[in-house]
Amino acid sequence: MIFIVVKWSVLPEHVDTWLDTVDEFTQATRAEAGNLFFEWSRSADDPNVFVLVEAFRDSDAGGEHVQSAHFKKATGELGDYLQSTPSIVSTEIAGMDGWGEMGEITVER
Repeated sequence: MIFIVVKWSVLPEHVDTWLDTVDEFTQATRAEAGNLFFEWSRSADDPNVFVLVEAFRDSDAGGEHVQSAHFKKATGELGDYLQSTPSIVSTEIAGMDGWGEMGEITVER
C-alpha cells in the first residue's frame, strides 16, 4: 500500500470553500480502481491547514493516479489557493491494504 499524508496551508480567503474547491478532484480520485481512501480533515491547531490522508493499492495505482487528468488539473490549479507549497509524507507499507484496528483500545458493544 502507498500511504500519503499532505498538509495544505490554504489562503484565509479560501478556507471556507476549500472542500468545495477540491470536491471534483476528491470524487475523481476516490473513483480510481486503485484508491483505498482519500480523506480530508481540518487541522485542530491551524484553521487554515487541511490534511489529506490517502492511500493506493500499490505503486502502480499510485502511478496511475499521478498520471490521471484530474491529478494534473488539480496540481495545475490548486496552488492559486495556497499560502505555501504543501508538505507531504509518502511511504510504501508492505502487507497492508487499508485501515486496521488499533490494538491498544478494544470497543465491544
